[in-house]
Amino acid sequence: MAPETSANVYDSHVRARMIDFFTLEGVPWPRRLWDVGSLLALQELLEASSWARHRVLSPAAVDWQRHQLLKVIGPDVGLGSRDLRAELTSLLGQALPDPSPAHRRLREVLEHARAGHLSRWATAIAQPEDRRPRPERLARVVAAHLLDIGYDANHLAAWIGRLAHQQAGAEEILQGAIALDTAAPREFTVLAVFNKVPERGQAESHEMWVSSREIAGWLRQRGHATSGLRAGGGFLYRVNARDPFSAASHVRELVERLVARSSFMRGSRGGIRPASQMWVDQHPEPIPFAAPTRGADVLSLFSQGRLYQVGGQRTLFDDALELAAPINRGVLGPAVAGAWAAIESLLSHPDDPAEQERSGKAVAADRLAAIIACSWPRAEMTALSHRHQPPTPDALAERLAVCETNQERASAVAEALAAGATLDPADRFRRDADIAAVHRMRRVLSEPRKELGTAVTVLRIALRRLYRTRNIVLHGGSTQGVALKAALRIAAPLVGAGLDRITHAALVESLAPLGLAARAEVGLNLVGGETGLSVVDLLEPRH
Repeated sequence: MAPETSANVYDSHVRARMIDFFTLEGVPWPRRLWDVGSLLALQELLEASSWARHRVLSPAAVDWQRHQLLKVIGPDVGLGSRDLRAELTSLLGQALPDPSPAHRRLREVLEHARAGHLSRWATAIAQPEDRRPRPERLARVVAAHLLDIGYDANHLAAWIGRLAHQQAGAEEILQGAIALDTAAPREFTVLAVFNKVPERGQAESHEMWVSSREIAGWLRQRGHATSGLRAGGGFLYRVNARDPFSAASHVRELVERLVARSSFMRGSRGGIRPASQMWVDQHPEPIPFAAPTRGADVLSLFSQGRLYQVGGQRTLFDDALELAAPINRGVLGPAVAGAWAAIESLLSHPDDPAEQERSGKAVAADRLAAIIACSWPRAEMTALSHRHQPPTPDALAERLAVCETNQERASAVAEALAAGATLDPADRFRRDADIAAVHRMRRVLSEPRKELGTAVTVLRIALRRLYRTRNIVLHGGSTQGVALKAALRIAAPLVGAGLDRITHAALVESLAPLGLAARAEVGLNLVGGETGLSVVDLLEPRH
């Protein structure tokens, strides 16, 4: 094994974080990707200005978005260092109504920024070690960019998995990402099979229709098993996509549109019923028709034994959980609308003061961001406590062995990290991800207000993006927003985390959501100060 050097640590950090960002199942919310790339954020701003012209979004909401974007694009070296950056900064410093000269100029500048974005990052990481961007930022930028341009997380997980197996360095990863970025979308043939096909005559007249006999032949020619398949027919779609999984995702959306149409049929309310799998030509395995869950978990319902306790009078939490339920697997429009309805019902109040920089009920997003940011260190420290299993028990392991609660475990890890201790998990794959978490938590412990403030900013942007997309869906009547998929992908685990904390506070303390939000906002201002408030106790009641 190669000796552990700073370069090896940098490379393993980048690989581990990208594995986290592309893994759809089993990665907890604190280790997921919380933001989109700068290029999509700029495109989103252009779109928001157009929606403001139609009065779907307010000018105040667009101005807030523009001001926040001006702050967050600063560390993105992919946006240039001189002329390009100066032009972007100048444009983001002024209003961008659509139409206007500034709006048209930003659209042009965006195309200049798009060309060579990852190449500029490749140049940045070729610098001497002390001038390299942080591995965390590099991993986030590359992962967000590849997802934003249309690659599916499953495809990217396989790609980074191969590079991790080869112990590829950051430079090699960047070159691979550049190759993916510059590769043009290609045509895929996707077989969508249906178990039930009402109004069969209309289906059979479609040029892409294939009979059950033709389906069996198509599958056998490509080496797929047909035993147990009971197909009523299907369609062979041809779609342009970045990879086989994104092609399947595109066809999944087409079929969901068919299912939505068929639900309006008289006398056949079951409608079209797709099979459980799809097949992409030249892809070796069938792809599940059901989309992967989006990762919104409310674990307090299980830990507090309340999963089946739904009798009696409905509560605000019952309504919120029911509204938010589509966020995990529902189609885009209802998922966005339901998730935001749950947030707004819990974290807004008629007496909220009107503020210039807030639009509508955006205060609910800000409050949820504070709650999630306060729960982040505790969640990470608790996970690290369960991963700390050195071959020979050390002082931390001995202390963890007698801890009775997660709060005690998180506090033990926080104190050990602050004192300079390291974690030594047994298996290498998780070790890289845990060491990356150790680096993040050490920064939080050393500068809690700064690091938590940064987290709040990122979370607030993500949740206000969800609010904007909800307004575009409900008030604009459109599910075609440039950031709609990204908004839901990013926000779903965060909404789950926030609802989990709100539910826990209600079940354990009978604390209302607005009370928890107030505790979080105060905690963010006092952490690390004269009160001795710890980063793992930000949502705990003070005794």
